[in-house]
Amino acid sequence: MASLHIDRLLEACIKMGGSDIHIVVGRPPVLRLSGRLRSLETKVLEPDDTVALMKSITPEKNQQELQEVGSTDFGFAFGDAGRFRTAVFRQKGYISMVLRLIPSALLSFEQIGLPKICAALCRRPRGLFLVTGPTGSGKTTTLASMINYINENMDHHIVTIEEPIEYYHNHKKSVINQREVGLDTPSFAEALRRSLRQDPDVVLVGEMRDLETIEAAITAAETGHLVFGTLHTTGCQGTINRIVDAFPVSQQEQIRVQLSTNLIAVLSQTLCPKKTGKGRVAAYEFMVVTPAIANLIRENKTYRIESSIQIGKKIGMQLLDDHLWELYDKDLISIEEMLDKARYPAAALEKAEKKLGQSLAQHAKKSIEEEYGPVLQG
Repeated sequence: MASLHIDRLLEACIKMGGSDIHIVVGRPPVLRLSGRLRSLETKVLEPDDTVALMKSITPEKNQQELQEVGSTDFGFAFGDAGRFRTAVFRQKGYISMVLRLIPSALLSFEQIGLPKICAALCRRPRGLFLVTGPTGSGKTTTLASMINYINENMDHHIVTIEEPIEYYHNHKKSVINQREVGLDTPSFAEALRRSLRQDPDVVLVGEMRDLETIEAAITAAETGHLVFGTLHTTGCQGTINRIVDAFPVSQQEQIRVQLSTNLIAVLSQTLCPKKTGKGRVAAYEFMVVTPAIANLIRENKTYRIESSIQIGKKIGMQLLDDHLWELYDKDLISIEEMLDKARYPAAALEKAEKKLGQSLAQHAKKSIEEEYGPVLQG
């Protein structure tokens, strides 16, 4: 019965276009649809229900880990429809689960709205390409599209290091090996170091979460490999600062020099619900490391990166607020969403008022100011 029940939930998630399923005691199952949580019209889950649902999909090894440390993560395939990345954990003594749908279809650069220059950067023989943003901002999908582009167009050896593996790639023009942390290797840093002896052309690091992994990724880029990595940072300037700050002060100058010569691009992204209420659209901040930006990194003048990005518009660079404005201007996202995600919401509101003039109703402006007052002061 539990197995049938979980299948129905997974099918509902796919059919309704959901991104996540939340299973928790005291509520019916909840889907995240276009970024918002919606309860399914089924029974309220009891402790026995969540345990049965968990046992129906969780491998023995992960059930053991749940017993020992209180949480576990794994992925599993659901037919041809896609894979689910699953987090199981205890809360208040009960079992909860969150299942994220990883669709099986790999999207093209055009479909996810990536800057055109990304294709050229994926053809570079070496360097570090970082994709950043908060959890759930679509970093995995963006990286899967880039790996797929290389796989289809170049005869490379690609090694991915993930926790867990989300998108499964078939061998196309390239040879691809996907290693899962916890199953195939003990850690990102260990797998990254070992990968350099595996004749790779391209290495994907699922998460650069500690100093050891960041250091290994920079070394891999330096020794002639194209390395893709992710960080939970916001904005291109913030990403550079986060990497440098991860190192002891005595090493920071050296790391700035290494970054200035090895970093090729930073793509920082966030997902916005569409104005129609159906689906989401990605907003990007994109920086290509030009000689001018390399100098700013080397000289610790990252505060000037934003103005360099504006100057670099002709080669596809853009600031997050400019892309949010573009999405709002095309009527893809609401003014509230633009202000919510903007780095400088006061400037964005001013721009919106100029565009709309008197047609921006006073009561609408007042409600925005009430909701966003604290951030609009900044």
